[in-house]
Amino acid sequence: MLAIKQLNVYIQASHILRDVTLEVGEREVVCLVGRNGAGKTTTLRTIMGYLRPDHGTIEFQGRALVGLPTHAIAAMGIGFSPEDSAIFGDLTVGDNIEISTWTRPSPRPATERVERAYAVFPQLRAYAARGGTQLSGGERKMLSIARALALDPEMLLLDEPFEGLSPAIIPAITESIAAITQFGHSILLAESNIHHVPDYASRLYVIERGEIIFAGTLDDAHRDPGVLRVIGGTA
Repeated sequence: MLAIKQLNVYIQASHILRDVTLEVGEREVVCLVGRNGAGKTTTLRTIMGYLRPDHGTIEFQGRALVGLPTHAIAAMGIGFSPEDSAIFGDLTVGDNIEISTWTRPSPRPATERVERAYAVFPQLRAYAARGGTQLSGGERKMLSIARALALDPEMLLLDEPFEGLSPAIIPAITESIAAITQFGHSILLAESNIHHVPDYASRLYVIERGEIIFAGTLDDAHRDPGVLRVIGGTA
């Protein structure tokens, strides 16, 4: 589904990503785990075309993404929920979700795509007429993911969906992402804390200082002292 090879990205004079290589298969949930500043967001933003790599390739379903504008990448079937949620504060919850149905043509009717988003996040249905600025942090995260889902994508990129949330709401987000997997979407999820990685993750990559230092299952990561020293605890 997604194949990244030898990705190198500079921001100004700083070498942010160093030979990053990872893959996401069909219907997989793959987590990219690393501390803040390790390169997770840069990886996702580069996939979406916000940043252009100095070297390396990104292919989605066999098609090259490097050099394409962000709107073309979204139209190919990649939905993106950024770290800061980036919802439209001057639009209602309903409008935020519906706007994605205009972005990518799909055989699935717009009403069905919107309904699917509400089915995954039923809390948002009651807030459909509420403005984006009236939502809590957790509700904005939900809306950001729901908006990406309404795109009817083949793959979702979720950047820090649990960041800054109270422990009470994290299980609800985790369960909603699990519900999304039942629709057959592939997911690449960036996360800072290995303890927030859902147990249904197919596998994970650990990134540190712009380099992939581990690739394997969640169980293997929990048994790796080096990984646990880097992210989310000690062995």
